[in-house]
Amino acid sequence: MTTIIAVTTDRSAERDASEPNAHGRIRPIPARVHVNECILQALKDNNVEVVLLPPEPADVASTVAWVLENCHGLVITGGHFDIHPSLYGQEVTGRIDRVDAGRTNLELALARAAIEKDFPVLGICGGMQALAVAGGGTLIQDIRAQVPGAMEHEQTTNPSEPWHPITIEGGLIRQAYGCSILRVNSTHHQAVDNPGCFIVTARAPDGVVEAIEHPSNRCCVGVQWHPEQIDPAPFRMLAWFASNSD
Repeated sequence: MTTIIAVTTDRSAERDASEPNAHGRIRPIPARVHVNECILQALKDNNVEVVLLPPEPADVASTVAWVLENCHGLVITGGHFDIHPSLYGQEVTGRIDRVDAGRTNLELALARAAIEKDFPVLGICGGMQALAVAGGGTLIQDIRAQVPGAMEHEQTTNPSEPWHPITIEGGLIRQAYGCSILRVNSTHHQAVDNPGCFIVTARAPDGVVEAIEHPSNRCCVGVQWHPEQIDPAPFRMLAWFASNSD
């Protein structure tokens, strides 16, 4: 049986181009739906076929039902946007970057279904934050402003390089990596505050949450870093659970 994993995608707005390119042609860049290919490769390396889920489908409920019926697992990816605080019962009190309500609505619906149905899911960066919010948790709206003594979590170097260590406290992430200290990349300004129905299984040296797991589901895991650019152990873990799901 072929293991099929659904992957959520990001989108970018159209970019104007009033000046000719190097060949003398004006070529504006249209709005795009996209995902980092290294995520797809990390899954393909584990004998997985991938289905991409565009943001804001015409019928969110039907899309969620289709994923649960036809796929074996789910990756909720990160992106250049924030979850609006109203979705976890707060007012805006800190820095909020671009909001994509259509994408967020889909990802929260997928996350809630995955939690409820014990459907294998991996949340990456903003995808971990979506899992936490779907599970009744809250977010730190801006680490720099709200966490005293916080380290820099928006690294200034290439994210293919590790930026800071984390301490892995247990769970599936400890099993996936086989260690308790790991160096990871870091490209976020928000973080999980209250994890809701999840438990925290990894933290940065300043206490910021770096991984969460559902305490009873087989594979319901979120990581704050981008493992596809460092070491895709969580993808191997997800592929194994998805291929062995009912």
